[in-house]
Amino acid sequence: MTVYKSLIITIGIITASILSNSAQALDAAGLYRERACIACHGEEGRVPVMAEYPKIAGQNAPYILAQMKDIKSGVRNNTHAVAMKNMMHLISDEEMAIVAEWLAELPK
Repeated sequence: MTVYKSLIITIGIITASILSNSAQALDAAGLYRERACIACHGEEGRVPVMAEYPKIAGQNAPYILAQMKDIKSGVRNNTHAVAMKNMMHLISDEEMAIVAEWLAELPK
C-alpha cells in the first residue's frame, strides 16, 4: 500500500471517529447522564436526590440555560451552586443549550 493510500485511510478513520463523537455529544439525554446532571437532579430532572435541589424537568429553557451559565461563570454562587460549579467544566455552552431545551420539553 502506498503512503498516499495509508494517509487517506487514516484520515477517514479519524474523521469517522470525530463525527461519531460529535453525534453522540449532541444527544441531550446522554449528555445529561454523561455530564453527571443525573447524580443530583435525578432521572430526567424530576426527582432530585436532595429536597434542596430543584426539579428541573419542564422548566423554561432560557431560565435553565441562564442558571447553568451563571453557575459556571461564578455569577451565581450559593451553597448548592458550589457543588454544581465543580461539575460545570465538563459541559460546553452548546451542550448546556441542548440539555436545557431537552429538559424544557420533559413533563414536570
